[in-house]
Amino acid sequence: MAAARWKCLCIDAVRPEPVARFWADALDLQAQRLDGDWVLRGARPEQTVWVNAVPEPKTVKNRVHLDLVRRSTGPLVALGGHELREVMGGGETWIVVDDPDGAELCVFDSAQGQASGLVVDSADAEGLAAWWAGVLHAEVVPAPDGTPRWLAGVAGLPFEVWKFVPVSQPKAVKNRVHWDLVSGDVEQLVGRGATVLGRPDGDVSWHVLADPEGNEFCVFAPPA
Repeated sequence: MAAARWKCLCIDAVRPEPVARFWADALDLQAQRLDGDWVLRGARPEQTVWVNAVPEPKTVKNRVHLDLVRRSTGPLVALGGHELREVMGGGETWIVVDDPDGAELCVFDSAQGQASGLVVDSADAEGLAAWWAGVLHAEVVPAPDGTPRWLAGVAGLPFEVWKFVPVSQPKAVKNRVHWDLVSGDVEQLVGRGATVLGRPDGDVSWHVLADPEGNEFCVFAPPA
């Protein structure tokens, strides 16, 4: 049984309005302003993306990003994105694009058969994939290079797969993209190796946790 279930994705941005409009079009969602933040909604609650206003500008490459499969980067550029570079590796080619706030995403040509997904940089991609597979009761599947570091069958995940990518750089700052989960047993997550960063108080009703590599995520109690 899963210890937690996917709830939604959250993106920090200094300029939340253009970022919200960019991602609403990119993910085919509807944008709505709520106070200083924005929320993007789709046909299912799990497609929700919160774009949260923050004062801190982006300083380093995002450790969490999205891979999108598109015929062209043209529509993303028209929405305020910028092509940063073309990358070749593992027999594939993709283009790194940024959103209006500078957050990176990778765009794969639809002819390559690549999968859209949530991507997390990791010092131990196979180990972290296995940890999250246990938390979410998901299946670890091989990445294109054959290593078991992708997750399939994540209940509620609005992307085809969850990818963990090996990198040599350690995590240095708070992630600007994180995910929210629903769980009725935060202590089970802690017992599995998560760290509590914040508990509910008068201002918030959720826990803030970090996985074994320090990636932040929020945990909400199941609906009453």
